[in-house]
Amino acid sequence: MSSYRSSSDTDMQSVTSSKKSLVTHASNFSSTGGGTDSASGSRSGSGSAANRPEYIPPTVGKQEEANVARARFLVALILVLAVTAVATAANLLVKHQERGDFETMIVTISRSKADEFFDGLDTFASSIGANAAIEHSLRNTSWPFYTIPEWSVQAQKLAQLTGSDNAYIFETSIVREDQIDEWNSYIAVQNPPYLEESIEHEGYTDYTAQELIDNFTIPFVHFYDTENNFLPTPISGRSEVLPYFQGYPVGLKLGSPLMFTNVDSLLSSPTLEEIYNITKITRRPTLGFTRIETEPGIASPGSQIIQPIFDRGDTEAEARETVAVIVARLPWSDYFKDALTEGENGIIVVLESACPKLAEDVAVQFSNQTIPPSDRYILTFQINGPNVVFLGEADLHDPEYDSLVLSEVFIDLEIDESQLPETTCVPVVNVHVYPSAELEDSSKTDNDVIYTVTVVAIFVFTTLVFMLYDYSVGKRQRTVMDRVVEQDRIVSDVFPTAIRDRLYENQAKITMNGNLVAGDDEPLGLDDAFYGRSNATGSAPLADLFPSVTVVFADLVGFTAWSSAREPHHVFILLETIYGAFDKLAYRRGVFKVETVGDCYVSAAGIPEPTDDHAAVACRFARDCLKKMKDVTLKLEVSLGPDTSDLDLRTGIHSGQVTAGVLRGQRSRFQLFGDTVNTGSRMESSGEPGRIQISQVTANMLAEAGLSSWIIPRNTKMFVKGKGEMQTYWLRRSTRLINPKATGEKSGMTTLDEVETENSSERSEDDNNGIEGMNKTERLVEFNVEVLASLLEQIVGSRGGVVNEIRNLVIAEKDIAMGGRTVLEEFTPVIPLKRFDPEELERRQRATTVDIGEEAKHQLRNYISTISGMYPDNAFHSFEHASHVTASVKKLLARIVNTDGKNGLEASMPSHSVDLAELAGHSYGITSDPLTQFTVVFSALIHDVDHPGVPNTQLVKEKSRWAQIYKKSVAEQKSVDIAWDMLMSDEYTALRACIYQTEEELRRFRQLVVNTVMATDIADKELQALRKDRWELAFSN
Repeated sequence: MSSYRSSSDTDMQSVTSSKKSLVTHASNFSSTGGGTDSASGSRSGSGSAANRPEYIPPTVGKQEEANVARARFLVALILVLAVTAVATAANLLVKHQERGDFETMIVTISRSKADEFFDGLDTFASSIGANAAIEHSLRNTSWPFYTIPEWSVQAQKLAQLTGSDNAYIFETSIVREDQIDEWNSYIAVQNPPYLEESIEHEGYTDYTAQELIDNFTIPFVHFYDTENNFLPTPISGRSEVLPYFQGYPVGLKLGSPLMFTNVDSLLSSPTLEEIYNITKITRRPTLGFTRIETEPGIASPGSQIIQPIFDRGDTEAEARETVAVIVARLPWSDYFKDALTEGENGIIVVLESACPKLAEDVAVQFSNQTIPPSDRYILTFQINGPNVVFLGEADLHDPEYDSLVLSEVFIDLEIDESQLPETTCVPVVNVHVYPSAELEDSSKTDNDVIYTVTVVAIFVFTTLVFMLYDYSVGKRQRTVMDRVVEQDRIVSDVFPTAIRDRLYENQAKITMNGNLVAGDDEPLGLDDAFYGRSNATGSAPLADLFPSVTVVFADLVGFTAWSSAREPHHVFILLETIYGAFDKLAYRRGVFKVETVGDCYVSAAGIPEPTDDHAAVACRFARDCLKKMKDVTLKLEVSLGPDTSDLDLRTGIHSGQVTAGVLRGQRSRFQLFGDTVNTGSRMESSGEPGRIQISQVTANMLAEAGLSSWIIPRNTKMFVKGKGEMQTYWLRRSTRLINPKATGEKSGMTTLDEVETENSSERSEDDNNGIEGMNKTERLVEFNVEVLASLLEQIVGSRGGVVNEIRNLVIAEKDIAMGGRTVLEEFTPVIPLKRFDPEELERRQRATTVDIGEEAKHQLRNYISTISGMYPDNAFHSFEHASHVTASVKKLLARIVNTDGKNGLEASMPSHSVDLAELAGHSYGITSDPLTQFTVVFSALIHDVDHPGVPNTQLVKEKSRWAQIYKKSVAEQKSVDIAWDMLMSDEYTALRACIYQTEEELRRFRQLVVNTVMATDIADKELQALRKDRWELAFSN
């Protein structure tokens, strides 16, 4: 009975499904519209997703999801580009760094050698000047008549600064023209001791000092006349000369046939004269270019440096005077020696100076090489490890490596060019260092690969971390979004669209005013929009007045008695199927489902979107529900058992004003208030099964719409509590025979039983293979077939799904049939049931898809159909009664054991880890033996076959033929024999093979059938005594 019918005269409220809590994102939900829009999903709700018509999920976060997807793609693209760029950059950087390290090292080492040499040369010259000044003060000596003491020692130290084996250093004093004769005499005296000292220090053994003097020393200042076969020629007509005196190394220079003692340095080397003039003017060291014989007959490009010696040690004094010079010749290649280690090959060094190269040079003359002059001085060398190879006097580097050049100033003596004539070239040497293909090949290491792989690994790891984080966040967001969608679905089912949207709007206001509190410093949340705590903020209740609405109450008649004999899941299958069908009808008709209370379905038309034809819409809907109710129950009787098709629908309809809204608080819901709700409930409770009762107000609305042919006045007025007597009407089930013209209705007016095409198509889908065409007995046969077939599947599953032929059991079957004993004589107080077998239970649990086969199922259906025909048509011994017993036994078994192999007794046991073997003991083997379960249900089906409808005592008293055979329990023994003999016929061989496979199973099946059926004779005193003895035996100590 509906809760509406049990209420008092006060306004009755409509109860909706309980509200689920929403997440705070709900304020972002986009409305799906109002009216009768099919996407709103708010007209009706249901218990399953399949019955929610055309629900469209909210679009909350859709734009954000798209933005996140684009951002994710952009981040992934950036990561890919970044790892590519950084890896490439790291690779190139490492290669460039390695190459640059070579080049920088070369420049650094070479320039360091040059700097050390120039510094040493300057220090050497300063010390010579200082020592000469001291000698002058002590011995009254002066330049040029001065011999540098320990020349060979000091010059060797200076040469060692370059690390070169080809350095050549000599000192030449400036001799005026009037000092030449005196100089020649000075040399004759000073040369022998100088040579002896140098020979001794250098360890020179080829010649003695005297031999050098006698054979190679020319006693006058001279030059070699190149035009006269290199004959030594005295110098004349020059204001000053620079005769060669002290040199390092001493003696022959690589086998040269001439000694240079007393040779005029300036006339011997035009380049030396040019740079001497620069030194003479600027009093600064100067650099020039020459060629130096490094191997016999081979002259290499070299540098020629002049370092001035002043008449006093203080080189910064303005009054100083240049009295001599030190000339150092050094091959350019020696600057770069030992710059690299062995195996590091292919550095190209280009030396370049803007000063021109002169052709005349004594070293070139002696090497028999002709070098043409040029406007620039350019040399190219290749450094291979510690060795240097001269490539040529031009820029010979590979242009492919122009972008990798390292250029720096190599030698700059900082000469003030303003002191010199404009035509004088001040040499500044620049160095350009290039890699080569050979260097590229030789310098390849794994460093670039290592760095690249490391960078890629870091990026890959970072990307994986990002992807893992993104996956975690995405998974969480999907979970949240799924929850939001599901909660919105629930809210859309519970609340009308307009109310739902207003709830969201209220929550949005609460969210934007987060500083508002609900009390006790607790922030307001979405629940406050439902529970009413937001009243502290002054928000108005969500309520509206609907002046004209039609309310429909539909109650399931017979449901209470039916459900008491059914399993819980069967009850919900019925309710979900019926109410789900009603939900679809409500959606199609534009009716709003208010709620379901127990077995009462409450709905309303004209709410939440007002309509003018709400009364007609409600009547059509009620009529559709009445027909759908019959269709559904007929279909479900096959699976839910007898009496299902006997359920009916009692419907009441009333129209009027209602107040509707959300009464905020715990389990808030959308509710209807007003006298209309109460009266509608009275219309239903005072109605009749299978009929639709409408009030006078609703009838008037139908008449005003020209639909008076739809209604029939009720013969008697009804007394309604709180209303008194009321004239009510029945709604016709069909008006097809009514002529609209005869009733004065408008032509073409829609009839009550007009149904849309989609309803018709739905009915064709619901026919379920012609079940609606079956009679009740046929439906009960199908019900019993489904019940027994499911138990047979468990039996076959316990055997691993194997069904073999049972020809070897023919003798045993005949032995039972021809045993010569009555059924009662086979009765035994104790039956040994099968012991618990965990392996068999596991096989049964695994065998979820066991099929007994079409042949066995066909035989089962044929057997049950034949059994149904053997039942007489009386109240307590009919096939319908037997089917009720079958359903009750099935329900009882379901409370003991379920299809998962778990026992229903487990909940009553003290421990949750109860062993299944122990459970089998508590149920006396029923949980462990599917054959026992099948037999009990089978016995319920056959226990009254061919029952005459009178007690056994009457049969015995009448001395009927059956009474003379069985003596007592006549009807029960007869039922067993008839059912057993029919089962043993050849027609049911496949069915028997499913029931038993061994003789032991056959005899146990027989004994269980006998004992179970005989237990139904409760009037026999001897059987009753046996039952008492069995009870004592079972529960005795």
